[in-house]
Amino acid sequence: MATRDTITPEPEVGATMPFHHDEHTPRKRKKQLTIVIKLGTSSIVNETTHEPLLSTLSTIVETAVSLHHEGHRIIICSSGAIGMALRQMNLERRPKHLPQVQALAAIGQCKLMSMWDQLFAHMRVPVAQILLTRNDIADRTQYLNAQNTLHELINMGVIPIVNENDTVSVQEIKFGDNDTLSAITAGMVQADYLFLMTDVDCLYDKNPRTNLDAKAIEVVEDIADLEADVSSAGSSLGTGGMGTKIVAARLATAAGVTTIITRSSKPGNIAAIVRHAEAHKSAVRSMEASGELPARPHAEPDLLRTAVTNGAAAAATNGNSTPKLDEAGQPPLHTRFLPDPHPIRDRYFWLLHGLSPHGTLYIDAGAHAALQNKAGLLPVGILDLSGAFAQSECVRLSILPSPHSPLTEAEEVGRALVNYSSTEIRRIKGVRSERIAEVLGYADSEYVALRDSVALFKREGSRPGTPLATPGGREEKRGSMLGRLGGYVDG
Repeated sequence: MATRDTITPEPEVGATMPFHHDEHTPRKRKKQLTIVIKLGTSSIVNETTHEPLLSTLSTIVETAVSLHHEGHRIIICSSGAIGMALRQMNLERRPKHLPQVQALAAIGQCKLMSMWDQLFAHMRVPVAQILLTRNDIADRTQYLNAQNTLHELINMGVIPIVNENDTVSVQEIKFGDNDTLSAITAGMVQADYLFLMTDVDCLYDKNPRTNLDAKAIEVVEDIADLEADVSSAGSSLGTGGMGTKIVAARLATAAGVTTIITRSSKPGNIAAIVRHAEAHKSAVRSMEASGELPARPHAEPDLLRTAVTNGAAAAATNGNSTPKLDEAGQPPLHTRFLPDPHPIRDRYFWLLHGLSPHGTLYIDAGAHAALQNKAGLLPVGILDLSGAFAQSECVRLSILPSPHSPLTEAEEVGRALVNYSSTEIRRIKGVRSERIAEVLGYADSEYVALRDSVALFKREGSRPGTPLATPGGREEKRGSMLGRLGGYVDG
């Protein structure tokens, strides 16, 4: 069996002063954690009757409030608007016609937020509604406004409830999910933990419903090495599944967020898992400081598979009990994805995952090397381009093995905001910067992209690309479905 994980220290979150001062206000602690909890529709409403799962939701609220009172910052990413609306409108199933789905989202969001407000009101903890769309995330100013609003709400002692604005966001209703939104939210606030609550205890190396020898995957250090069963397709009400949670974990860990997959029907496990993870980090740091354990900032990828007791497959099938670990003293069953030791932050996270690229620039090895050495992208290093885009729009950066290689052999290495349009770049590609004015009649910049407007992937295995839409409504798997960043080259 593999050895247990080595956990790198996560960045400290700055202490904040709450704005109100009653007995329920979080007190300042030595270390405050920012915890994002994502709940899918199947965790909020019954798949058949569409009635809210009040017992589960009440426990989630109690858990969130308990952590809140301990001084931790809590954000909830909540699906369920459409599921709530189905009961309100006496509909048996989710409609397929998009305007009807959007209308139900508008109806259900009122019910959903009212429910959260009432549940938290019993505990005298205020909540706030945050509705986001991809357009909000793609616009840099609006992204920063959303980020600032979330931080301000947290500082005021409020628990934000984040959801996709399904009424106006066509793409998210059609093929998207809140798993990705929760990962972007976690990256936006530089969270310590992201909990992806689902209908299974953890990831398994095989389907536990059909394989009695299935082993629980407790710790994942590198998603590129992960071989897990992701056959769970999600409920009939929601849009996600286990595959989308892997994508979300890939995005969140790249931003330095420890990501947890665990069972939503046992939300009380959240606090126990956090305590276990924090105690383990503290123990590892102490052992490294004393020399008992060598520091391993660039440890080899490692998976920790844990055998479960006999009957685990049956428990996973009927949902009546949680499989127990063989080893005594273990935390509740879960899968923990360790954060990247070189996390993406702020503007670079936004460049890589907040923007939709409008085209591709194909660059040579010299241009790529210059970008890695903190230089900007010059037109002389551009071999070709595809797509139509305007100035200041986002494009992919792909490196070609040689100037004569077909475009199909290109490897994507990053994203950039360009200083020139596709029409202009097509005219100046391969040209030295001093000749830009001669070719175009003007020269806005000697660089096609400034280095501060470039974010690069450092590939070790496969990169965690943001999931893209396809006409068939499925997620496009760029690179490996289970890939992740091995490192990151910032500005």
